[in-house]
Amino acid sequence: MSDIIQGIFLGLIQGVTEFLPISSTAHLRVVPAVLGWPDPGAAFTAVTQLGTLLAVLVFFWNDLWRIGRAFFSGLTDARTRASADYRLAWYLVAGTIPIGVAGVLFEKEIESSLRSLWVICAALAGLALLLLLAEVFGRRRRELNEIGLWDAIFIGLAQAVALVPGSSRSGVTITAGLAVGLKREAAARFSFLLSVPAVAASGIFEGIKLLRLEQVDEGWLKLFLATAVAAVSGYLAIAWLINLLKHHSTWAFIAYRILLAAVISALLLYGILSP
Repeated sequence: MSDIIQGIFLGLIQGVTEFLPISSTAHLRVVPAVLGWPDPGAAFTAVTQLGTLLAVLVFFWNDLWRIGRAFFSGLTDARTRASADYRLAWYLVAGTIPIGVAGVLFEKEIESSLRSLWVICAALAGLALLLLLAEVFGRRRRELNEIGLWDAIFIGLAQAVALVPGSSRSGVTITAGLAVGLKREAAARFSFLLSVPAVAASGIFEGIKLLRLEQVDEGWLKLFLATAVAAVSGYLAIAWLINLLKHHSTWAFIAYRILLAAVISALLLYGILSP
């Protein structure tokens, strides 16, 4: 029963916080510690992200189908190569390269020292400041079809920073999108589309690693439930956030990140949580 409760609760946290710019890793690291549960670990987070990947695939199915069709058609059709969808496909490829390289180079640090709660606090507060600057100085005039190659590379480099727990993958990519002048909704859409190859690769890699380690025990029930719940809650979170960003800013998320960093810092200083 404990695994069932933990799986559902952790999946809900993963699904909601994966797409809101408030860091899923921070919440999956802190909430279990407060409740006296074991740290689910980086591998658990990566595999449950396959649930949130499913949410993105379902929500953006029409966009992904159109982009994928344009990509393969453009390999042989010159007219298709002039389309915005064909260019966007290559921009997503270019934007994914940085996180792939960084993930390979810093794999050990991501799964160990970078999961320190002090690192998470610094990342929460630091990204809040960057998001604040993007909100204040970003022009927010451009639509998704106006994105360029260097914009995609810049946002891709930002996505690589999300390997630092507490930074938030959606948070850094939306921030970068705002910084290059995208409208809030366009920045969120590109952020979610860009997540597909990175999250898929990470989840599959970590799943294979768990199988090789033969960690097939009762913990798989919790992992399965968490992944399923993450898919449903993630879909709802995407829909809610995109609708929100059509009419509102990200100020609430900025305030929340700063407050969460302050609360975690206080719990660490008073010895309630261990780093």
